[in-house]
Amino acid sequence: MPRLQDGTAQLRVPARDVDPVGPDHRAIPLEIAVSYRARTRGLLGRDGVEGALLLTPAAGVHTFRMRFPIDVAYLDRRLTVLAVRTMRPGLLGLPRLRSRHVLEAAAGSMERWGLRPGVRVAITP
Repeated sequence: MPRLQDGTAQLRVPARDVDPVGPDHRAIPLEIAVSYRARTRGLLGRDGVEGALLLTPAAGVHTFRMRFPIDVAYLDRRLTVLAVRTMRPGLLGLPRLRSRHVLEAAAGSMERWGLRPGVRVAITP
């Protein structure tokens, strides 16, 4: 995985059980939050998100002061989905063992994209 920094990229999700960098994938707009400040801010104060937000490094999240429910996917160091859950505002999510990154999106997005445990995603500029 390339070294990440704050900014934008594309999240590539396989359309089926195929290689996420191959031609048969979905490209989703992605914001990347690597710095402490960007990770702390996350989706707070927003009314929605276009695509997804990747928090890295991260093993858990909370939804205190959030304005909308979100889907949360916990990823390992190889960007394989460990778990996916939907969180309403005002919750504290427990950290996940082996999680190195957390992906956040509007509630319902990850199911539409086909993100589930075992799916490996990719990040491209």
